[in-house]
Amino acid sequence: MSVAYGDILSRLAGPSSWSSQDESSVLEPYTYITANPGKDFRSKLMAAFNTWINVPQPKLKQIAKVVSMLHNASLMIDDIEDDSQLRRGQPVTHKIYGIPQTINTANYIYFLAYQELLTLSGPDSSPTQTELIGIITSELLSLHRGQGLELLWRDSLTCPTEEQYIDMVNDSEWFNVDGRSPSYRYQATDGLWYNQPGLVRVSRETDPFLTANRDYVPLVNLIGVYFQIRDDYMNLQSKEVQLKKHHFQLRLITPQYTSNKGFAEDLTEGKFSFPVVHGIQADKSNRQLLSALPAFIGLLQLKVYPDTLQKRPKTPTLKSHAISYLEVHTKSFEYTRSVLASLGKQMRAEVARLGGNEGLEAIMNSLALE
Repeated sequence: MSVAYGDILSRLAGPSSWSSQDESSVLEPYTYITANPGKDFRSKLMAAFNTWINVPQPKLKQIAKVVSMLHNASLMIDDIEDDSQLRRGQPVTHKIYGIPQTINTANYIYFLAYQELLTLSGPDSSPTQTELIGIITSELLSLHRGQGLELLWRDSLTCPTEEQYIDMVNDSEWFNVDGRSPSYRYQATDGLWYNQPGLVRVSRETDPFLTANRDYVPLVNLIGVYFQIRDDYMNLQSKEVQLKKHHFQLRLITPQYTSNKGFAEDLTEGKFSFPVVHGIQADKSNRQLLSALPAFIGLLQLKVYPDTLQKRPKTPTLKSHAISYLEVHTKSFEYTRSVLASLGKQMRAEVARLGGNEGLEAIMNSLALE
């Protein structure tokens, strides 16, 4: 026999037999998703804020690593929960490695991130390990709370109000520039993204986020809300659609978004994105989206068409029909653009109030809709 069971205690008492090959095998799904990186928006945002905060670069690099690990792990889980097909133009991780292995690897990365986090703190330095763990734990809890709400709304066909939507984004989102965030808005701004200013904040002896009348957290939250609403808008505007019946043509904003995530994937995934929430609340009596969006079916036709409640449109025709409704009937895209314009104006005013920041101004310029 290959194992000496007569003296098994000596083997069990020895060091772990975990090998580098074992580690590489378990990490393979994570290696896959990180081999095709996004635009690294989070690092750019961190660098911009750091012109105000001045965290030493080595420590900032460590923070960025932890944030990247948490972000990519959350994307792996998010794609499973949304039944997504593409991420950054490639098949999603679980379509390659299967759901069980992807879930295990994503959870493994969460704990590796905690392990990495502890290197940010020395025995006599600030922040303490307890502070660091508290920050990450709090934000991961927020992330999952927001994700839970979004999934509940989707699966129970319960349309949130705009106020509920904004609160959910503010509580949980993580800036996701890959087209859908952690599932996409999983309570983002204070969620995984907020790890960055949170970690940066405790990486200094004083709290620069809350001194000299410069509280940067509201600006962070505002950027998160702006980015998510913009992402929702782009998801439904990312392919040119011609509809002769209404004599209009949707603007071609970003073909790259379509190639990365597919055309109007929010409709396929049954998401209550910002334009959809507005469209539902604007006219609850219209039947135009009967075949296109399960949310409309559930809210408007629950008793008449119960067999179609869980349908999610995959064909361009049905998606185009839904987009036509939002564009022409409820003016939801026009409304979304007006909201983004208002938020953008407030972002710029807040940056100016805080003393100006060329990096943030460049980011805002790149996000502006033209």
